[in-house]
Amino acid sequence: MGADREGRGRRRHARVMAYAACGVLVLAGCASMPDSGDLRGVESTPRQETQVRVFAVPPGEDAPPSEIVQGFLEALTSDDPHYKTARQYLTGEAAKTWRPEASATVLTDGPGAKPEAGGGGEDTGEISYMLTGTKVATVDAQQAYAPATGAYGRSVHLTQDDERQWRIDSLPQGVVMGESDFQRNYMSVSKYYFASNTVAAGSNAPPTAVADPVYVRRRVEPMTQMVSTLLNGPTRWLGPVVRSSFPTGTALAKDAGALTPDDRNKLTVPLNDKAAGIGTNRCQEMAAQILFTLRNLSPAVDEVELRADGAELCSLTQGAADAAASRSSARHPDYLYFVDGKHRLVRIPAGSSGTEPDPAPGALGDGDTALRSAAVSRDEHTAAGVSLDGKSLYVGSLVSGGSLGEPVLRSQGGAEKDRLTTPSWDADDGLWVADRDPDHPRLLLFEEGKGDPVQVRMPHLDGRIQSVRVAADGVRIALVVEKGGKKTLLIGLIERDEKPGAKPAVRVVELRSATPELEQVTTMSWAGDSRLVVVGREHGGVEQMRYVQVDGSTPDVPTPAALTGVKEVTAAEDDQLPLVAYSVDGIVRLPSGEQWQKVTEGTAPVYPG
Repeated sequence: MGADREGRGRRRHARVMAYAACGVLVLAGCASMPDSGDLRGVESTPRQETQVRVFAVPPGEDAPPSEIVQGFLEALTSDDPHYKTARQYLTGEAAKTWRPEASATVLTDGPGAKPEAGGGGEDTGEISYMLTGTKVATVDAQQAYAPATGAYGRSVHLTQDDERQWRIDSLPQGVVMGESDFQRNYMSVSKYYFASNTVAAGSNAPPTAVADPVYVRRRVEPMTQMVSTLLNGPTRWLGPVVRSSFPTGTALAKDAGALTPDDRNKLTVPLNDKAAGIGTNRCQEMAAQILFTLRNLSPAVDEVELRADGAELCSLTQGAADAAASRSSARHPDYLYFVDGKHRLVRIPAGSSGTEPDPAPGALGDGDTALRSAAVSRDEHTAAGVSLDGKSLYVGSLVSGGSLGEPVLRSQGGAEKDRLTTPSWDADDGLWVADRDPDHPRLLLFEEGKGDPVQVRMPHLDGRIQSVRVAADGVRIALVVEKGGKKTLLIGLIERDEKPGAKPAVRVVELRSATPELEQVTTMSWAGDSRLVVVGREHGGVEQMRYVQVDGSTPDVPTPAALTGVKEVTAAEDDQLPLVAYSVDGIVRLPSGEQWQKVTEGTAPVYPG
């Protein structure tokens, strides 16, 4: 357990002096202990000081129970990799059975602590303290984050040992700390697996990589942590739709030590004998998983060499990893598309500073069919458009002179808001769209954008779909769902059951909220391998634009600049391309490090996907 440090008065002064004694503020810090007074919260580390290091202080001689509890909480916000100092606050038996890695509970502030009524007292040789707070999130033993709400209350019990020293002999498993301490101690990273419903290992086409975000301790051998958690397999939520190329039971060799790249940025990863004897193609997939996982970590890793039983299995560079496996954020769309004032599909080069669009080639750009919204396949060969009244869905080639033909779908919804959503393409040219007809709401999939649609089963959907966006990996889907006047963002998994000669059975399962604090979600778009950009507002709040992770956490990236009256937003998986929105000012874009810029009049902006 740890704590957000929220002390007052003398406690706060002691903390500041501790920083000064430990050296330069942004490089190091040290934990401090109160010299007198009652048990208080542990002083708060400001969020912006993520580089502050906190070192644990062992228990003092004859420390009273209040100092033991506080010192223990303080020690667990430190960078001690194995919590050795924290265990000094425990009895010998408790130190053996306590598992800090079992979970982390994140509170809005650090846990409050007060003696429990009927829990003994200092004169009895035993005493209990209740730790309380308001939950924000939990991180489980697989290091997976999940938003949480409600009150937190757990008890710790102290007793005196043979030398009359107070120690904790009973405590909850895992750790607990305030939100700012969590942000300082942990960081979100994505480990990578492969979509199990796409290309299998050994095929000529590269498999599709899928990001699986987890939280690791920021300054405790993060590279080793990330490789270890990758080898342990995907999180429970993502597990049903992905596979790993590492053989079951693969782990770091017992003598692996801390993983660090050499002076040529090459990382050697020694594995146990479970990985021995694998083929070259599979080994390269394994190396690609590691390279994708470590891509954004410092120091940089440019090459990975895998070894087992003292022999080299294979070696792979960052450049070759993108050939060994397909990763969505490595794709670079050619154009940004939107609907102009004449209700045609138009486009401008992606990432350009241009403001004059050209009609998209093909029938959807000719203007013969007035459009309300559109979507373009990821290879930019095909487009789909919804008619201005929202009733009809058309699919056409992005080739000059092509004809449009009859709509592939018609909605029977009586009002425009009860008809078709903006469509979305997956990585295999599947076209997804929701029909919001109150009498027949459904989510549909057109395989390769044509033919009779497959009705996607939604066994646990509670509400009506208002917006659909399929991730580039083809196994995750983002939905804005309305119920009782509230619109929430849900992330689900796409499961397929394909049998020869029969239409595939497709369903969306394991739906979970990515923005539980938002009451109204206006629009959203995928903005990376495991990130979305969302426009919405909290209860009683104002509209805001923010990034969110698929696990519901907030990524450590700058929030987009404020923008008034946003109706739609789109982002590319390539984070080098600007955000684009449709607002009261028309089509606007946000280049990196700049403010929003007016592009032109128009609606419904989309990058391919």
